[in-house]
Amino acid sequence: MTTAGTTPTTRHEVHAVPTPDGALLHATVDGEATAPVTVVLAHGWTLAQAAWDDVAALLAPDVAAGALRLVRYDQRGHGRSTWGGTDPVSIDLLGEDLAAVLAALAPTGPVVLGGHSMGGMTIMALAERHPRLFTERIVGVALIATSAGDVMAQGLQRAVLSHRNPTVNVLGRLAHWQPEFVDRTRRLGANVMWAFVRQYSFGDRSVDPAIVDLVDRSIAATKLDVLTSFANTLSTHDRRAALAGLSHCEVVVIGATDDRMIPYEHSEVIAAEIPGAELVTLEGAGHMAMLEQPGELDAALLELLRRCTDRSQVLRRLRPRTPRTRERRGLRRSRRRA
Repeated sequence: MTTAGTTPTTRHEVHAVPTPDGALLHATVDGEATAPVTVVLAHGWTLAQAAWDDVAALLAPDVAAGALRLVRYDQRGHGRSTWGGTDPVSIDLLGEDLAAVLAALAPTGPVVLGGHSMGGMTIMALAERHPRLFTERIVGVALIATSAGDVMAQGLQRAVLSHRNPTVNVLGRLAHWQPEFVDRTRRLGANVMWAFVRQYSFGDRSVDPAIVDLVDRSIAATKLDVLTSFANTLSTHDRRAALAGLSHCEVVVIGATDDRMIPYEHSEVIAAEIPGAELVTLEGAGHMAMLEQPGELDAALLELLRRCTDRSQVLRRLRPRTPRTRERRGLRRSRRRA
């Protein structure tokens, strides 16, 4: 199913990508099929593709200029995507979902992947299961506020999100057996949840309430049994062995110093495991870095695309390098070489 429309400068399409087990992955595509590269963005747990809206707006001039094509999609069970017939879910399954998105919406040409949190884990699973994609078509990868393993070893997840936490398991069963009761209980705790989101998702405690609202609405829209199912697979995620396969393309690892969900040290570990990877540090940002500091994410993605240009000579219409007009918030870069 596809619908298409146009603006004065940019083509916009909406797709429902089918998976082998019957899920439909809601996706949007901006830009022309003739663009020299396709950027595909995968969001994190409890979010939806709307989490990328600010970054997409900053990339819009390059999309309009024909320099790139932008694909965003909702992970299964999130946003407008359906659940499918597989139970239990796994990060491996999300990697296969990403493969389906690529086959349907970017079947040819160079691709740059960006993944936030669980979206970064999705990219690692894709690399583990489809390594040839990373030698033949995927020219760049951005891994944002994510982990290659031991995600439950520290931070908030250890106390709250582990599959070993009996509360998580009880809530999952209740959501399956008594969904209306659980939804009503969640609504009663809405104010508490909003405060929780502001406290743990952002580094800046004075963050715009509208941004907190966006994350809060996304979490509220995600069914509780979906949340608990993914908590189980996140707790067993281990893809360090797959990271070496990313060395065939350009890689930027972006970590936030005030991330209370996936601490910054996880980004350091990933960057150290990938020869040639660049580590970008967002000072003062929390887990929702692409909402909190979208300009810095945009700059890092554009720099990644330029590095891909140097390697493959496919991107010659990107915005030229210009001084940033937005105040830089202590961003640090380091390049690791094998």
